[in-house]
Amino acid sequence: MRTLFAVGLAALCIGTAGAESQLGVEVYPGARPAPEVAKVLKETMRITAMTYITTDSVDKVSAFYRKQALKESTGGDKEGAIFTGKAATVTVQNPWMDMKTGKVNTDTLLSIGKN
Repeated sequence: MRTLFAVGLAALCIGTAGAESQLGVEVYPGARPAPEVAKVLKETMRITAMTYITTDSVDKVSAFYRKQALKESTGGDKEGAIFTGKAATVTVQNPWMDMKTGKVNTDTLLSIGKN
């Protein structure tokens, strides 16, 4: 029983310590990296950002970033929001268009870029 407890406690600590962050901003839990989107942003718009995709709603992702004490820009809605921290800007949008293919995607795209 003690061994099981110790393994569970270690897993919890490792999972907490392993939370990914970019430029001092925590990446939304469960969001998967989308390096192909980051590449297109850099090539077409000269924007350097780490990009991630999640199936969660803009509202849910926005609530997560509000808890990180980031400043939210006015004008956000159910389709998008922008948050600014000391070193980074986070954009959240759904739907979003893949600029390479022209396909409109209905998952949520997060971009974390340097201010």
